[in-house]
Amino acid sequence: MPRVKVGPAPPTLDVELARLRDLDAGALRARWQNVFRRQPPPHLQRHLLFRVLAYRLQADQLGDLDSESQRLLDNTASPEAAGKRAVDDGRMTADVRPGTTLAREWNGRMHRVAVLAEGFAWNGKTYPSLSKIASAITGTRWNGPRFFGLRDKPAKGARS
Repeated sequence: MPRVKVGPAPPTLDVELARLRDLDAGALRARWQNVFRRQPPPHLQRHLLFRVLAYRLQADQLGDLDSESQRLLDNTASPEAAGKRAVDDGRMTADVRPGTTLAREWNGRMHRVAVLAEGFAWNGKTYPSLSKIASAITGTRWNGPRFFGLRDKPAKGARS
């Protein structure tokens, strides 16, 4: 009959997380070294060290992400690429040339906006963005380019 190693039970996940929470940045860096077998990135602050180590503890005890979720995350754009895309999307109105008139019917009333070199004119006032005008028209927050039909709505069922 094989011998079974008997010893103290491993600490529960809650206890381990509580221990991690009590560590200072230096102790968290040492723990990182033991867990990942390499030095942590020098710029990581204490709260980020804690979060990564806490995730690793939970993944080790409860299981990590399934392969499909991991693949999905691996294929997502970097934060830098996502930020660039957001900036590029925000510039969509720059393609509308000064002198263009945009029109939108809202609650039975037609609203016309003139595109200026430095903003947008509506109801005798100049606004810095289409979103400000859309909000003034509707009384709620709107994406101005979408409100005026300069951006398509995502197709139903499409994922972002």
